[in-house]
Formats: sequence, structure tokens, C-alpha cells
Amino acid sequence: MSKKYKILVVDDERAIADTLAAILDSTFDVYVAYSGSQALDTVALIEPDLVLSDVIMPDKNGLEVATEISEGFPKCKILLFSGSASTADLLVLARQSGKNWEIISKPTHPRDLLVKLDDLAA
Repeated sequence: MSKKYKILVVDDERAIADTLAAILDSTFDVYVAYSGSQALDTVALIEPDLVLSDVIMPDKNGLEVATEISEGFPKCKILLFSGSASTADLLVLARQSGKNWEIISKPTHPRDLLVKLDDLAA
């Protein structure tokens, strides 16, 4: 990657969000949000190139966040991640409404995550 892309990491579990931010910091300009609502506020301020978002969050789930970001910032690429099997149903609903985001499972090896994000940024 020649340009250092801005990425927003979104997870309501602070330890996960902060760990992901530390892993991604050498490759991306990293911003962190700890809720769906905070993510939407942050996106409006920084206009990231990429968003890496957990799916299961208490205030707004990752699919709701992704939908709002896609509508307001259509060039922003989104990668969802989750450690819960219940996200499959949410993803089916999103695809039925025309949203086709990729989802990766938690935990993911940092090397695999970096490859996936690098592919999205290209």
C-alpha cells in the first residue's frame, strides 16, 4: 500500500478494539470507536477509507452502522467481524436488502486480517 489509509475500528469490547488498533497501527492511520453511535459520529469527522466493525453491539449493531456509513460515505469500504454464530441471520437479512458486506470470524489471525484489509484498500 502506498497511501496510509484511515481505518476506523469499532467494537464495544474495549480490549478487542484497542488490540486491533495496536495491530493495525503500523499499516493504517487508526481511529477507534467503542459503540455503533460513536462510530457514526467518528466517521462524520474523519471520513475513513475503511471500517472494521464488530457486528454484535448493544446500541447499534454493526450492520446498522455499516448501512448508515454506506449511505453517507459510499466510497468507504466495510469489513465486519463477529465471534457469534447468530450474526449469520443478520447477514442474510442485510443481503436480502442489497447489502453484500463480507464478514470474518473472531478471532482472526492478525496476518490474515491485514491481508484482508489490504485487499479492501487496494
